[in-house]
Amino acid sequence: VLVVAAIGAPLPATLLLIALGSFVEQEQVAFRDVLVVGGAAAILGDHAGYGVGRFGGRLAVDALARRFHRETVVRRAEVFAARWGAPSIFFSRWLVTALGPWVNLSSGVTGYPYARFLFWDVLGESVWVLGYVTLGILFADRVEYLTGLVGNIGWLLAALIVAALSGWELRREFHRAARRAARR
Repeated sequence: VLVVAAIGAPLPATLLLIALGSFVEQEQVAFRDVLVVGGAAAILGDHAGYGVGRFGGRLAVDALARRFHRETVVRRAEVFAARWGAPSIFFSRWLVTALGPWVNLSSGVTGYPYARFLFWDVLGESVWVLGYVTLGILFADRVEYLTGLVGNIGWLLAALIVAALSGWELRREFHRAARRAARR
């Protein structure tokens, strides 16, 4: 589930990590195993996306975006990745996870150095897996409430970032239009 979600499928990966944390608390699975397998799965999915972008190029990314009706999300992820570089990779792993798969693709397309992608990806996914598994452990008795809250906060952050980027682009377009009108 974590591999496929990291590639971009809309699966409840965060919910899974919180549930696994609850299972760790109930001693059904080992904490170390959850961290290792969960982290490796998320990283593998991220690198699949990076590879598609890197070796499939612009055509592959555009085809995927059209297939999943995510053209605007891809463009925003590219702007986000181009502007923020390493922080875009790190923060899209655990804070703004909705942009993660698209940042992977755009990092590959733009030729972001693999070693740097690997470092920031591993660091970000480690924070994500450890953070949500720990939440599951701490709130094992309230997992259902916590997953709803986390999901809402994640979408709120994604919406705020998209709104901010859209506002920034709209502002830039108004300035361009004003300059064009002034030249006439």
